[in-house]
Amino acid sequence: MTLAPSTFEPFSETHWKSLRYFNLYRFALASLLFFSALLYPAALPIAASGQGAQYLALAGVYLASTAVAVLMAYRYRQHATMQLTVSVLLDVLVMTLLIHAGGGLGSGLGSMLLVTLAGAGLVGQGRLVLFYAAMATLAVLFEHSYRALQDNFDAAGFFHAGLFSAGFFAVAVSARLLARRVIANEVLARQRGIDLNNQTVISQRVIEEMQDGVVVLRRDGRVRQSNPRARQLLGLDGGSEQLLTAYSPELAMAFVDWCRHGSDQAVLVRVPASGLQLRARFAATASSESDVLVFLEDMGRLQEQAQQLKLAALGRLTANIAHEIRNPLSAISHAGELLHEERRGEMHDRLLRIMHDNTRRLERIVSDVLELGRRDRIYPEAIDLREALPLLVEEYLAKEQLPAEVVRVDLSGVAVLDFDRAHFHQVLGN
Repeated sequence: MTLAPSTFEPFSETHWKSLRYFNLYRFALASLLFFSALLYPAALPIAASGQGAQYLALAGVYLASTAVAVLMAYRYRQHATMQLTVSVLLDVLVMTLLIHAGGGLGSGLGSMLLVTLAGAGLVGQGRLVLFYAAMATLAVLFEHSYRALQDNFDAAGFFHAGLFSAGFFAVAVSARLLARRVIANEVLARQRGIDLNNQTVISQRVIEEMQDGVVVLRRDGRVRQSNPRARQLLGLDGGSEQLLTAYSPELAMAFVDWCRHGSDQAVLVRVPASGLQLRARFAATASSESDVLVFLEDMGRLQEQAQQLKLAALGRLTANIAHEIRNPLSAISHAGELLHEERRGEMHDRLLRIMHDNTRRLERIVSDVLELGRRDRIYPEAIDLREALPLLVEEYLAKEQLPAEVVRVDLSGVAVLDFDRAHFHQVLGN
């Protein structure tokens, strides 16, 4: 069985508090001894004997030393182990002198040493508690040996002193082991408190950042807590203990129905203030007050998300179809170029030209479809319309073989446009 390592850890706030309580006990005991001898000397045989003056002086010195120890424990928060050691050794000295003046261990004053060692075992660290018990044992044995040399030798008295010495070690070790267990539990409780606080902060942050509303309801339908999204959906003003019926009667009725039947199915409700349609789901909690969690989802946002998913799936399908079309289209275009080299007549050339034009049109359609999936690749730049539009019109007229008077350009308004150049040509070309 080991008490602690030989090195001492710095005193925690709990240790300092225990040291202050220990010194307050010593001060109360010293005050009792001093004022009892001063005010009621007949009640104490030691004070009433011829050694009353010496006893009163000893009690006064002991009272003054305990007062200094109390002040140091409150004001001078350094060298706590030294303060405790000096206090215990002083108690051992004073109690031994009182035991000797009172006629030995038979006076009953030895039990006060047991209390002192118990307190020192609760406050002290490491093997110091064994040192305190050893000093008390040596003091008691020395006092009894000195008394035996002066008076008749008493073997029973030595046996009595041995029992007290064993009690000193037993009390000191037991108190130290108890203190270690208490300190370990305190450290564990403090760490659990820190972990719980961290978990609470993280959970609170997650709930606040959720896109869904979360409301904590009491069984009477009052709102205990809510996150910002729930307050936005229901129009709550942020106060606590609000009645749910004041903001959404349909949701309040759904809550009452859930309390009766306990269904896990979500219900659709409408908020009168905003007109939003919400999907509400209730869940019981394991709290001591049986609170209920309400999860609120905006149906408009859910429908928008579903629409986005459909569009994304449609875009992927379209891109796949375009890729599948491009491969045979390339083969047709290549075959047309091979036929164009044979030159079999005007009708043959006319049919090849029709095939070539439609192949190019299909290629452009496929390219446009594939370009729709690259909307994120946009590089806006300043386009001067006075320079870009005439070139684009000229290219279009030459491509479609149209006369110049078909297209008229008016640049009297805005002349510079911030736009992606490739998309600019595509939009105007379409």
